[in-house]
Amino acid sequence: MELVSLLKSVAVFEGLSDAELERVARLCREARYRKGDVITAQGEPGHELFVVCDGMVEVNIGAGGAARSVVNLGTGQVVGEMALVDGGPRSATVRCVADTLVYVIERDAFERLCDADHQIGLVVYRNLAADLSFKLRHEHLTRR
Repeated sequence: MELVSLLKSVAVFEGLSDAELERVARLCREARYRKGDVITAQGEPGHELFVVCDGMVEVNIGAGGAARSVVNLGTGQVVGEMALVDGGPRSATVRCVADTLVYVIERDAFERLCDADHQIGLVVYRNLAADLSFKLRHEHLTRR
C-alpha cells in the first residue's frame, strides 16, 4: 500500500492535505515484526508512534496474570500516540498477533516538522486530543 494513501486513512492525520501527508510520510521508518513480537512494553519510555500497515496487534494493559487485552488493531490504526504528546512511559504492551508491518514516526522528528509547519501540528494535535478525550470518556468500555 502506498504510504500517503495509508496515512490518508489514519484518523490522527485526518484533515491534512496530500502535500502535508507527503511531509509526514518522509518521517516514517518501516519496521517489521513477527507474530508474538512485542512492539512496546507497558512502563517503558515511549518516543514514537506506530501506524499499522499490514498485520494485527493486540493492546494489553496490566502485568503478569492480571494483564488483559483491551483491543486488537489493524491496517490504518495507530499505537503509541501518547508518545507524540508527552514522551512518558508506555501505558500498554503491544504484541503482534500476526506478522506485522508498521511505519514508525519518532517524536523528535515529528516535533521538528510541527515547528516548521504549524498547520500540521495544529491538525494532528487536535485529532490526538479528540481521540484521547474519546478514550477517557469511554474508558469504562474497556474495563472487565
